[in-house]
Amino acid sequence: MTPTLILVLALSILIGLSLGVLGGGGSILTVPILVYVAGFDAKDAIAASLFVVGVTSAVSAISHARSGRVMWRTGLIFGAAGMVGAFAGGLLGGFIPGEILLVAFALMMVATSAAMIRGRKDRKTAGTDDGGAPRQMPLGKVLTEGLVVGLVTGLVGAGGGFLVVPALALLGGLPMSIAVGTSLVVISMKSFAGLAGYLTTVQLDWSLVLAVTAAAIVGSLIGAKASGRIPETALRKGFGWFVLGMGAFVLIQQAPADLQLILAGSAAALALATAAVCRLFIPSCPLRKASRHRDDPSLTASVGLAPDTNLH
Repeated sequence: MTPTLILVLALSILIGLSLGVLGGGGSILTVPILVYVAGFDAKDAIAASLFVVGVTSAVSAISHARSGRVMWRTGLIFGAAGMVGAFAGGLLGGFIPGEILLVAFALMMVATSAAMIRGRKDRKTAGTDDGGAPRQMPLGKVLTEGLVVGLVTGLVGAGGGFLVVPALALLGGLPMSIAVGTSLVVISMKSFAGLAGYLTTVQLDWSLVLAVTAAAIVGSLIGAKASGRIPETALRKGFGWFVLGMGAFVLIQQAPADLQLILAGSAAALALATAAVCRLFIPSCPLRKASRHRDDPSLTASVGLAPDTNLH
């Protein structure tokens, strides 16, 4: 086993972790890994990513379903409508320059991330019935959102999970953990539909693709178990920050080459400044809470840690 293959398989575990925990991010992670590390050309990488993400999402969806975190009716109808919308979006996308599509996609990711980080004002009751159980989305709403999300993802060619999860969680009102599990059903359906089209024109190295898929499945099973233990707010905000980072990355990649380094440095400086402001001036900042747990002996003792343990 070569060092390159080991690196590809190690990175492939991250693909599964992203899908298992967040219900998205598979294609955005898979394509760069296959192109820049495994050496695939662009079309082969896209086709292979559809297989990897489709299989991994299906396996992870089963794991989520066993824990009651998949709404099958919503997922299957949303996925079917999304497939129709994606086909229409693919036809329309042929008339729009790729650079414009990518910039629009990145801006949409930034807007989506802001909505996920901010959350809904009625998170405690959204998407649940009087007994607190997840409530099915109305059929018309599922079809409409599925068509719109499919249309957009068909235009840009990627990002299903980044749109499906917010659509289910913010617009549909589903709890975040249910939205993650249900989105995997949708992603797998759209991935296999796209793969069928690509296999008419590309030839894949199936031994490598299957190895990457196996590694991704391992990551997805780990991620699915972790997802059920992560608090709702933390999972939603973590997804939002992840989407924001990926959106910024895409925007930087679409900038002129001589500006990319400047933009990347500016984004890093902005991130550090934001963290500093959060830490110093915002009482509810997670960074401040983490610091309190490290520095306050009473807090460290409450979680079973000695405040100043002598290890010598």
